[in-house]
Amino acid sequence: MATVRYEDSVWRTFGELPAVGSRAPDVSLVNTKLQDVTLANFMGKRKVFNIFVSIDRPICAKSVIEFDRYGEGHDDVAMLAVSYDLPFAHRRFQEEHDLHNMIGLSAIRHAGFGENYGVQIIEGPLTGMFARAIVVLDENNTVVHREHIEDITNEPDYGAALRALGISVNGDQ
Repeated sequence: MATVRYEDSVWRTFGELPAVGSRAPDVSLVNTKLQDVTLANFMGKRKVFNIFVSIDRPICAKSVIEFDRYGEGHDDVAMLAVSYDLPFAHRRFQEEHDLHNMIGLSAIRHAGFGENYGVQIIEGPLTGMFARAIVVLDENNTVVHREHIEDITNEPDYGAALRALGISVNGDQ
């Protein structure tokens, strides 16, 4: 069981992130067009799951914008922004920030994502929401990188996530 820090308190999450090298659990989420999606919708693509508390938290919003930017020119990568926010909130945010590479996904209609990916917060004021995490999958849905962000006020390691896909960051070779 992992923990997440919020406002000087530590709260537990359900389980752990999927292990590197394991097959990712399938998902059932809702996109901004109110359609159900699973991993099959991204068949043959590499995937970056940017999982967070809410699109309306500044640090979560920043990560969505950053991953959208890194997704530019990488049509073989699906940048997936996942939270319990309504699909309407994801769409509003995408339009407000002119984002074209991220796909907003909501867990609002289907239970199980938080438990299967080990991000469901199970106590404290954020109970039911998702802890912040990054899970990167290859085109065969094998986990190639994972990062549990223990303090929800911190950003993820964008470089590590992208390097796991072979994408250079800030001049990397």
